[in-house]
Amino acid sequence: MALFPSASALKASFDPNGVHQKASSKYWISSPSDKAAELSKAAQTELSKASQAIAAAPKGIQLYSTEYYLACTLGGILACGPTHAAVTPLDLVKCRLQVNPSLYSGNFQAWKTIVATEGFGGVFTGFGATLIGYSLQGAGKYGFYEVFKKTYSDLAGEDFSKNYKTAIFLAASASAEFIADIFLCPWEAIKVKTQTTIPPYATSALDGFKKSIAAEGVAGLYKGLSPLWARQIPYTMVKFASFENTVVAIYSALPKERHEYSKLAQTGVSFLAGYIAGVFCAVVSHPADVMVSKINAERQAGESMGAAVSRIYSKIGFGGLWNGLPVRIVMVGTLTGLQWLIYDGYKIYTGIAGAAPAPAK
Repeated sequence: MALFPSASALKASFDPNGVHQKASSKYWISSPSDKAAELSKAAQTELSKASQAIAAAPKGIQLYSTEYYLACTLGGILACGPTHAAVTPLDLVKCRLQVNPSLYSGNFQAWKTIVATEGFGGVFTGFGATLIGYSLQGAGKYGFYEVFKKTYSDLAGEDFSKNYKTAIFLAASASAEFIADIFLCPWEAIKVKTQTTIPPYATSALDGFKKSIAAEGVAGLYKGLSPLWARQIPYTMVKFASFENTVVAIYSALPKERHEYSKLAQTGVSFLAGYIAGVFCAVVSHPADVMVSKINAERQAGESMGAAVSRIYSKIGFGGLWNGLPVRIVMVGTLTGLQWLIYDGYKIYTGIAGAAPAPAK
């Protein structure tokens, strides 16, 4: 019994002319017939669906990874720094009116006066400190918000996090803003002092930083931290919680699911929800905003925070805490809308999950 094919049989197996194909067939495994090899129509359909699902799956950054948190931090810088700096002319008038309500009769009269006395660049007094401070604040606010939102959701458990989402939003945003304001405070102090002194206290953010350090040391840059927390923490809690819930409400009222709308439409919803949230933010945080401006401009050397607040309040009264509110509503509403437009739009276009989706209809 031969264990191997003969030389002639092997030669026939590799015969390029196919003369001995019949002989060679017993040494090779034949493929099944074309009919047997075909996938069933149902299998082909399922394969096609799977391929489409893979192609449509988001190819962005993995949720809650280190890259995700870094990307959110960058998104916060892009959302807060440029937008706050862009409305410096409004902020300048608002701060000066908070310190001296009789200084200007309105925005246009204020800008006309400033341009006449300080030049066109005068309407952008405080631009540099604003850009630096709010870029740092945006990094902390949005980056840590995502960290704390995940952390508190895990600590609270799935059921609590699902049923009490707003509580998670409030706790996460308050914690994030507490840290963010430590980054912001020195630059906010420089901005306010530069804006509320005529002629301006400093010619640039760096000039203001040097002068403040020389006059009061590092501690002087943080003398407004407590009122800044009092202003920003409630502001941010309202900003994030109202935005997230407004987004859900808007999509619930629309006829289609969120993912069925274009990226442009989704960013439009983010802007609308952000503007609505901004109006609430402005009202809630305005009294503290007035006090921040007053303290940074008028706090006396060696005066305690409590004494400064008491003295200033006795002078301006409850009504004085609302000076400049209409301007701030326009400014903060626009700011907050633009920030969410930039931040959520950035997340949508980079493949990161956007704001909380609406429940399925």
